[in-house]
Amino acid sequence: MKKILKHSFEAVSLLTTNNGMLDVTIVPASNQPDWLIPSSLILSVDDYDKRTSLYEWQQQDVVVFHLLPESETPDKMIVLEGNTSSHRLALQTAGELQQLQARIAEVKDIELPESFNDTKIADNSEAMIPLDENVVLSYLFQAVMIENTVYLVPDLDNIAYQLIDLDS
Repeated sequence: MKKILKHSFEAVSLLTTNNGMLDVTIVPASNQPDWLIPSSLILSVDDYDKRTSLYEWQQQDVVVFHLLPESETPDKMIVLEGNTSSHRLALQTAGELQQLQARIAEVKDIELPESFNDTKIADNSEAMIPLDENVVLSYLFQAVMIENTVYLVPDLDNIAYQLIDLDS
């Protein structure tokens, strides 16, 4: 009998499935498509209305990725599980989260629509990541369409590792 090899990829970046369905949470984002996050990765959703780059969650500092420009006031902090406790990530946003369950076949990979090419994905401290094909690395985000709505699926592992490197 063959030995089962453990996958070498980062598990957090996967959308988890249940019987061919995706259980995701839609996280509102400003000036860009809303984000799709696997619901099972959400550790907490807290009311938090101050902009910050580190968030203390259960006596641990968690790096923060902003889904709003500095001019907008956030109202919640979403803490996401990482590959290790030090690679947990928080998303700061405003608005209501929505739950979505979709069939895998309904999710279509697409190119990011032109209307988003000149916008900013996020402002994390002083690092701006524009939605420009010459600057943004395609492995950070994938645009998808579900029921004629465009969403971004982020590579949470990669974002967490980059933010932790910036913070160090």
